[in-house]
Amino acid sequence: MKTCNELTSPQEIAVREALKKVIDPEIGENIVDLGLIYGIEASDVEVGIRMTMTSPACPMGEMLLDEVHAELVHAFPDAEIDIQMVWEPVWSPDMISAETKKSLGWK
Repeated sequence: MKTCNELTSPQEIAVREALKKVIDPEIGENIVDLGLIYGIEASDVEVGIRMTMTSPACPMGEMLLDEVHAELVHAFPDAEIDIQMVWEPVWSPDMISAETKKSLGWK
C-alpha cells in the first residue's frame, strides 16, 4: 500500500479525495489531513485502505468507519472495499499535515 504522499494512479488519488470528505467530528478536520490514513491501494475492482484513529478508545470510531465505507462505496460503487484498522504505528499529532496544524492554531 502507498502512503497518501506516494499516490500516482487516478484511482488512488480518487480514493484520497473521497476520504477527504470524511470529517473527524471531534476535531473538525478531514481524516486524510489528520494523518489517519496510513495506506491506499486502488484499482477498478478493489479499494483497500489502512487507517487508524487518534486513540483506540475513540468514541467516534464506528461512526468514522461507517462514513469511510459510505464514501468509498459512493465513489467506487462496483469495487470491493477493504478497510483495515491498524494501531501501528501509533498515531500522533506529528502526523497532521502542516496546513491542518496551522488551521488548528498549532505551530
